[in-house]
Amino acid sequence: MSTLQNVLGMKKIDILNFITDFRKAPNQIRTLAEIRTHIGATDETALAALLEEMKQMRTLREVEKNGERAFQVAAK
Repeated sequence: MSTLQNVLGMKKIDILNFITDFRKAPNQIRTLAEIRTHIGATDETALAALLEEMKQMRTLREVEKNGERAFQVAAK
């Protein structure tokens, strides 16, 4: 587990599981605020870094939802 994940107290899989349910909603889009609230992240900088890392790995794709920054799972 990376240091960043230790700081946040979560794993990348927690974010992925929240964003999508591959059987029911494979293309679900979640806003940054929804992700932050669901996982209880208090350190926004660390969360942003973790999301950026997941984007670089092409696991997540950054999109826009109702004018807000949002994320969608790009790889299964």
